[in-house]
Amino acid sequence: MGDTIDLMIKAITTFYDDLKADRNDRYRSWEHCYKSFHVARNIRNADYDYLSLQLAFYLASWGMYRGSSFLLQKDYKIHIPVVKELLKDEYDCLLGLECKEYRKEDIQKRLNKLYSYMENYYDGVRNSVRSETKNKLSMTLITKILMGSLGCVPAYDRYFIKGVKDQNVTTGYYGKSSLAGLVDFYEKNNERLEQVRNNLKIEDDLIYPQMKLLDMGFWQIGLEKEKMRG
Repeated sequence: MGDTIDLMIKAITTFYDDLKADRNDRYRSWEHCYKSFHVARNIRNADYDYLSLQLAFYLASWGMYRGSSFLLQKDYKIHIPVVKELLKDEYDCLLGLECKEYRKEDIQKRLNKLYSYMENYYDGVRNSVRSETKNKLSMTLITKILMGSLGCVPAYDRYFIKGVKDQNVTTGYYGKSSLAGLVDFYEKNNERLEQVRNNLKIEDDLIYPQMKLLDMGFWQIGLEKEKMRG
């Protein structure tokens, strides 16, 4: 565990420093998206169109609009129903959720409800684009949306999965047991990770959520492992 946390902190720092070195770095799209949703929760009449555009561009920046993606066949407004769902008061508790809160049954129920809503919605969108869909909707899309809008779970994409598996921290499949492994890791290393997190800010005083640290750290580890393999 000691070697893993050292590697993790180095990876987080590398990712953040690279991002901040370029004011227009594509990975800043997460910051723009997360901040937009953060602000929207505190105003009466949120601009769903604007938030849908932010979400779409964030997803595109993180590889979810590749040529094979069903989203590429739709405009950004396809996300409006999801944006409306995300902004419901019942999900306020998920915004920037701290790891210790994951152990609460009510939190798990709300997270599962939101995940299921988005899974069913996007599966319907995908089926409207393709006449036949043999594979289940990717967990990568749903978890990336949760990360971009609420910062409450890591994005289970290729490099993140590679990172957590390489370090034997948790499973590479999104779910209760996988999240529990991540929570255990954060809590065991809370002091060191919080020291790092307090210096990770979005423009002003909005601090990165805990799950974003896990997301960027293990993603960076996975990326570097991939490069080493050539």
